Amino acid sequence: MDVLDEKTLSELAARVRAYPYPREMVVDVLRAIQERRGWVSDEGVELAAQLLRISPLEVEEVATFYDKIYRRPVGRKVIHLCDSVCCFSRGGEDILKHLEKRLQITLGQTTPDGMFTLLPTCCLGACGQAPAMSVNLRLYGHLTPEAVDRILEEERREVSP
Repeated sequence: MDVLDEKTLSELAARVRAYPYPREMVVDVLRAIQERRGWVSDEGVELAAQLLRISPLEVEEVATFYDKIYRRPVGRKVIHLCDSVCCFSRGGEDILKHLEKRLQITLGQTTPDGMFTLLPTCCLGACGQAPAMSVNLRLYGHLTPEAVDRILEEERREVSP
């Protein structure tokens, strides 16, 4: 499978040429690659480096710094559970246990059907809604086990034909 389709590659190359500091577009290029495949492969890192005229190591440093850039395959829906002190002091640990039981996976794993990947994140910036999680960048707060069950069903339905 190609890392990017020709149209997207062409559009990105034009943006890079027009941008005064192309290296600042690393996250944009990685996100475009990730949107196509769901994650960024080694070939994706190489392509980003070529487009931006920087080393693959510089791209890799950015890709591994951001927890929303995935360097390995993930599920169609990626759950980021906030594991900050604020969220855990307001029930986050119970939500983690519930998610693990409900999905039958632990942190870092993907469900056998490829639907959900469960990952920790250090903060979602939603302390006022603790405990919180995001699913494919959609934020959910004030979580309870019942709310998590409803969210999982809604997210699963959203993918179903």
